[in-house]
Amino acid sequence: MSSDSVMLVQPHGELLAKIREDLHEVVSSRENDLAAIKDWLKKQPHLPDEMEDSFLLNFLRGCSFSMEKCKRKMDMYFTMRTACPEFFTNRDITRPELMDLMIRAQNPTLPGLTPGGRRITVCRGLDKNLETHQILDAFKIIMMVADVRLREETEGVAGHVFIFDASILLPSHILKISPTMIKKFLICLQEAYPLKVKEVHVVNASPLVDTIYNIVKPFIKEKIKNRIFFHKDYTGLHEYIPVDILPSEYGGTSSSLEEITRAWLVKLKEYRPWFKKQESLKANEALRPGKPTDYDELFGVNGSFRQLSID
Repeated sequence: MSSDSVMLVQPHGELLAKIREDLHEVVSSRENDLAAIKDWLKKQPHLPDEMEDSFLLNFLRGCSFSMEKCKRKMDMYFTMRTACPEFFTNRDITRPELMDLMIRAQNPTLPGLTPGGRRITVCRGLDKNLETHQILDAFKIIMMVADVRLREETEGVAGHVFIFDASILLPSHILKISPTMIKKFLICLQEAYPLKVKEVHVVNASPLVDTIYNIVKPFIKEKIKNRIFFHKDYTGLHEYIPVDILPSEYGGTSSSLEEITRAWLVKLKEYRPWFKKQESLKANEALRPGKPTDYDELFGVNGSFRQLSID
């Protein structure tokens, strides 16, 4: 199977019309919206002002074409690119450590859309012996895929569904990463990227998952907490997601996660020059009008999980 056949399928026809209605996207006024956000960017001395139309459009879509919400989210996006170099630099997928991680974990966005026009991303570890730097690099790859999608989602989607597979989860994993890193990752997903998170499914959940969820719960927005579902095995997904868009590993009839991950690897290799160029696109806090961002205040977490009792 070619890599192109497992990449992002774009909506059309009635589904596209429904998505545009959900996103409040009016084709006749879209160019005016683009011009307005470009004009705003040019007036922000601390933000990059030469962004591709596809990038800007997907921010507008993710914010339901609310100009003020789009401004806040774009500011946070560029702020996090400065605040989190561990996520937004050295994004060459051919680096040995990233190539190795692509074998030890799978974090692809699936090609198909749900009947409601939602896109699905799977996060699945394969190796129980992941180290701290590999967990951080997994976060990096998830956001690399998200950045590619900001260019390649040509029509927009109605929301996002995340599947987290806890089958290899061990107490040692949570002890290998600080609360600050988890909060940084969740701020990126919830506040910086234009993602409308509609559902989060945790499959192969165990009592350990409950413990870890209680630890990270304070970092999760209230509306997203109400959209999290826990399943003892993958069959619970079938109540929410049609099997024809699920990978074979979850009882679906679509391509396997291995095939989809391999296709994303090809895509990320193609984007190597683009990722390198993107490293300079970030907030310059020295030029921010008013008070520069206080990272300690933004992340608001100290210490590690090592003092916690995890049975």
